[in-house]
Amino acid sequence: MNKKIENEIKILKKEKNAIILAHSYQRGDVQDIADFVGDSLGLCIKASQTDADIIIFCGVHFMAESAKLINPQKTVLLPDSRSGCAMANMATGKAVRALKRENPEALVVCYVNSTAEVKGESDICCTSSNAVSVVNSLPENKPIIFLPDQHLGRYVENQTGRKMILWPGHCPTHQSILPEDIRMCREQNPDACVLVHPECSEEVTNMADAVGSTGFIYDYCSRSDVKIFIIGTEIGILHRLRRNNPDKVFIPASENAVCPDMKLISGENILRSLTNMETQIRINGDLAKRAYEPIRRMMEL
Repeated sequence: MNKKIENEIKILKKEKNAIILAHSYQRGDVQDIADFVGDSLGLCIKASQTDADIIIFCGVHFMAESAKLINPQKTVLLPDSRSGCAMANMATGKAVRALKRENPEALVVCYVNSTAEVKGESDICCTSSNAVSVVNSLPENKPIIFLPDQHLGRYVENQTGRKMILWPGHCPTHQSILPEDIRMCREQNPDACVLVHPECSEEVTNMADAVGSTGFIYDYCSRSDVKIFIIGTEIGILHRLRRNNPDKVFIPASENAVCPDMKLISGENILRSLTNMETQIRINGDLAKRAYEPIRRMMEL
C-alpha cells in the first residue's frame, strides 16, 4: 500500500474514531493496516467491544450487514460496494419462504454467510466453527433446513448424524479446490499436515488431516509442532499465517482458491470510504430486528 495513503487513512481513522476490520481473505496490505483481522462473526463481535463510532469492514457485503446487525448504533462502511458473495446470493428470502411452506415443521439453520433478508427467514445462525454445536442444540424431533452452503451442511450431517434438507448453494472459491490438488500437494510434501475449510467438497474434506473455519486453521497452525502445512481455503489467509509463523511453511492447496470479491478492497477505496463516508450499510428496522434474532440465538448458545 502506498505510504501516503496509509498515513492519510491513519489520520482520518483517528479523527473520526473509526476502526478497520479485515477478513483473513483480504489482500495482505489491507490486513496489515487493519486494527483486527479474523473471520466475519468474530470481527463483528470485536467491533461491539470497542468505543469506535465507525466500522470500516474490509470484507464482503453480508459481513458488513452482520456488523450492522450486531452494532446498530454504529456507522458501518463497506469500502467497495461491489464486494459481494456468490454463495450468499444463491439464496433469497422468497425462495426460503417457499421451502419453509413445503416443510412447515422444519427449523432453519442459516450459515452467517447469507444476506440479512435470508437471516430474517431463519431460526438460528451458525458459523463454520460452531455449526455442529448449533445443529446438536436443536430438538431431535424437528427436521432441519440448512442453508445456503451444501458442503458445510453435508459436513455437519456427517459430524452430527442428522440428515438435513440442504440448500444447493456453494462457495465457488472453495469448490475450486479439487481432490487432485490435495493428492498432488501430499505427493510433493509427504510430511505436511493438510487443513481444509468445511466449505470444500466432501471429497476434499475427507482427505484432510483436520477440517475447520479460518479461525480454526489459524489457531491450529500456530499451536502445532508441524512445520509444513497444506492450506485448503482462500489463499488470503496465507499472508497472516506466514507473517506470524515465520518458522513454518504454508502451501496453498490450490492457487485457484482466490475470491475475486474479497480482493476488490484496496487502500485507495478504504481512504475514499472514510473521506466520503461511503458505502454506508443500512437495514430497515423490521428486517434488522428479524435478521438479528437468529444471530442472537446463536450467540446465546
